[in-house]
Amino acid sequence: MAMAIQSDEMNDKVAGHGSVEAGYGGVEDSKMMKRVVLKMDVRILPVLALLFLCSFIDRTNVGNAKILGLERDIGISDHQYAIGLCVFYATYIASELPSNLVLKKVSPKIWLPLLTAVWGVLTMCMGFVRSFASFVTVRALLGVAEGGLLPGMVLYLSHFYRRNELALRIGIFYTAASLSGAFGGLLARGLNAIGPVPGFHTKDSSSSYRWVFIVEGLLTVFVGLCSALFLPNSIETARFLTPVERELASQRLDQQNSVHEPFSWTEVKRGIFNLQVWLSALAYFAILCGLYSFGLFLPTIINNGFAKNANEAQLWTVIPYAFASIFTVITAFLSDRLALRGPVMLCTLPIAIIGYGVISQTTNPKVQYGMTFLMATGMYASVPCILSWNSNNSAGHYKRATTSALQLAIANAGGFVASFVYQKQEAPQFKKSHSIMLGLLCAAWLLIAANVAWVAKINKDKRAGKYAEWEGKGDDRDPDFKMVL
Repeated sequence: MAMAIQSDEMNDKVAGHGSVEAGYGGVEDSKMMKRVVLKMDVRILPVLALLFLCSFIDRTNVGNAKILGLERDIGISDHQYAIGLCVFYATYIASELPSNLVLKKVSPKIWLPLLTAVWGVLTMCMGFVRSFASFVTVRALLGVAEGGLLPGMVLYLSHFYRRNELALRIGIFYTAASLSGAFGGLLARGLNAIGPVPGFHTKDSSSSYRWVFIVEGLLTVFVGLCSALFLPNSIETARFLTPVERELASQRLDQQNSVHEPFSWTEVKRGIFNLQVWLSALAYFAILCGLYSFGLFLPTIINNGFAKNANEAQLWTVIPYAFASIFTVITAFLSDRLALRGPVMLCTLPIAIIGYGVISQTTNPKVQYGMTFLMATGMYASVPCILSWNSNNSAGHYKRATTSALQLAIANAGGFVASFVYQKQEAPQFKKSHSIMLGLLCAAWLLIAANVAWVAKINKDKRAGKYAEWEGKGDDRDPDFKMVL
């Protein structure tokens, strides 16, 4: 979108914009607009949530498989396991920006379901690896397939919702990430009980964990294929809206000048050389170091003292994720209602900081488990705000596509850190590992504070007339385009 809603005040004007069709007044338009948004919520968000749920389950199920015998069964060391995780994140990062640039040409209705079905097949392949070489190869291909989903979904949502509506919608589907930990633990516990996979069981190792990959991969393929039936490419092709509703939905986004925006390297460069992107991306990198390590190693942390065995550890992982999912949605709702991103994160991140601060010092397994609630809540609740922040403050389809993908590419490098920080020799306390994550989250807080100050300066400069040369340009440099703090 080239215009990307120049300001929330302009959005309100669209809401009361006379009539879309004879017989509709401002009040009727407002009622219809609420109905349109509800229809989009009901039709689009559940599909995206399912896709993201599958993504996180298939990304982190290797952590569940690890404590169920993966390393012993295929004969890899703890270090080789970490290398496999790093390879995944390397290919994941490399595919994000190209995928976002391809998205518009291929169309979201085809591209997002296709990516999902492909990584579902690759997840199934994880159930048949026999060596370090096959483990690394499949993880690399899995990263390529999964890398385009999240930046694609953020970009896709920006074509349906206003800037002050994005955080809640991202929060709703990102809740699937926290729920994936809950579902993943339950599924791993149940699937491991099926018994050995024929042809893979030996006296020295159990192959039961392989069902985790095989069954979850099958479910992902099914979800991917079904999603192609429900996702619309755009507002103009959304069949669940009437012609009048589609026209009103387009008007409320002021979208008419952006649908056919030609590709421009200038817009790509404008996205790359943007201080806001780098500040938020580095902060998100620090948060994802914690999030990914939490997802990958929570079963291991719980299994080292709190739980009696691996199967019990899978069940105990469910509760912190479920708790965090509730607060993620509440935080996203407040962020949209207040039209604030950075200040909200400055309040949520200290929750995780406290959790890591305590768990890095205590040796009591019950207190450690209690701190996982704070760790999950503080980190997951921060993500919808930081994901929507760049999209809110970028106007122009290709600039927004670039900033969204670049932010995620930088941030997902946190997977490298997460893969190596929690070493087996540090078990069961992982004091050094927790301390590293504590330092990273403190750095994230400072980067977000710096970004808030920078965005406030831009708004101040616009009010002072320093951006007058861009008046009427229709992008985020326009004086009428108010940056979201």
